[in-house]
Amino acid sequence: MAPGGLAGQELLAAWLAYLKEERRASPRTLEAYGANLRAYLHFLQQHRGETITLRGLGTVAAPELRAYLAFRRQDSGRPGDTPLSPRSLAQGLSSIRSFHAWLDKRMGAPNAAVAQVRGPRLKPTLPRPVNEDAALGLLGEASDGDGEPWEAARDAAVLTLLYGCGLRISEALSLTRADAPLPQTLRITGKGGKTRLVPVLPQVSEAVADYLRLVPFGLAPDEPLFRAKRGGPLGPRPVQLLMAKLRGRLGLPESATPHALRHSFATHLLGAGADLRSIQELLGHASLSTTQKYTAVDAAALMAAYNGAHPKA
Repeated sequence: MAPGGLAGQELLAAWLAYLKEERRASPRTLEAYGANLRAYLHFLQQHRGETITLRGLGTVAAPELRAYLAFRRQDSGRPGDTPLSPRSLAQGLSSIRSFHAWLDKRMGAPNAAVAQVRGPRLKPTLPRPVNEDAALGLLGEASDGDGEPWEAARDAAVLTLLYGCGLRISEALSLTRADAPLPQTLRITGKGGKTRLVPVLPQVSEAVADYLRLVPFGLAPDEPLFRAKRGGPLGPRPVQLLMAKLRGRLGLPESATPHALRHSFATHLLGAGADLRSIQELLGHASLSTTQKYTAVDAAALMAAYNGAHPKA
């Protein structure tokens, strides 16, 4: 078959394989991008009344893409098919642009019209960290868990890594037995395969060492460091449920998630005088603009303290 006649689903499969193998996209990203592009291709097929091919994707016009976004914004009335929020629409448009950019670069099918379509306006969102007392309270509550002592030590070690090293939950759970005892500097591979070096505080090393002393399972060097109750690898869901339980005990808001500890790591460093470039490196952000959001969080906390304490506020 001539390249121009390649079906949309074949192209989608090739693009997802590229994201997985060359860009090292996470399973969650692949799932989200795949679902959005399947909906996009299905809409184009219904809209045009024909099978979508590479040649057809090269002729998608801006009004057609706007019609797709309008379609995803409305309630179809089908059970379980809810309209997308503005943020989800923006993320969906971003994945479509990425797909068309790949078609241009790898398949020779440029489409300038896609770049002309603007996504919905979004209200800027700020990271929602917990304060220092709450962060320390969460770590303390985790170490006093209701389960087996080794499970409490494991929970405390994982949360201490998130707050003490600014790790994403996936990064903490990807550590292997060979990574412990933790060195003074930990090499972390984050999003997109980007590697960074993160200093390890003594308290973080001690928390992981406590867990290793108590864990009842034999761990080979290349096996996951953190284990679930029955010995399998610990997944993110138990950590999320743990945080939900702990924030209920401490009366914290729903924004107190595992990722909030990473936000707290950055915000508390900034408040203590660390510069943005250093925080960017520690977090593994590709763009400084992502890290700059923490300056707004720090300024908001400062103004809240001012308004609460100044007699003329």
